[in-house]
Amino acid sequence: MNTRTLLTCALALVTTPAIADKDRSPEAQLAKAIAGRVAGEPVHCINQRDIRSTRVIDKTAIIYEVAGGTIYVNTPKSGAAFLRDDAILVTDTHSHQLCNIDIVKLMEPGSRMLAGGVGLGNFVPYRKVREEK
Repeated sequence: MNTRTLLTCALALVTTPAIADKDRSPEAQLAKAIAGRVAGEPVHCINQRDIRSTRVIDKTAIIYEVAGGTIYVNTPKSGAAFLRDDAILVTDTHSHQLCNIDIVKLMEPGSRMLAGGVGLGNFVPYRKVREEK
């Protein structure tokens, strides 16, 4: 191998993890989740019975997918630093809705120990863009 080839290989090894880390950044994950969607007006509450799945973006947001394919992004008012993608979310509400006044507790997956809590913010709906024919 000549010197140029060695330098190219070394540069590829150094920059590839940086690119991969950038793709896994919370901002990149959130951008990927909302790609091809349009934001609607924020709402204070969503119906719990409509929630089909929940996804946590580290230290950033909770994404709730509801029936019909709409996703709601909730950026907590407080406690976002506790958000981890492997945390178990525990919600204790006294109604059929999840609202911006609710607190979601986070538990460690292995030990089931309390790992923190977040105060929910408004829920921003993102709907798929319909292509016109």
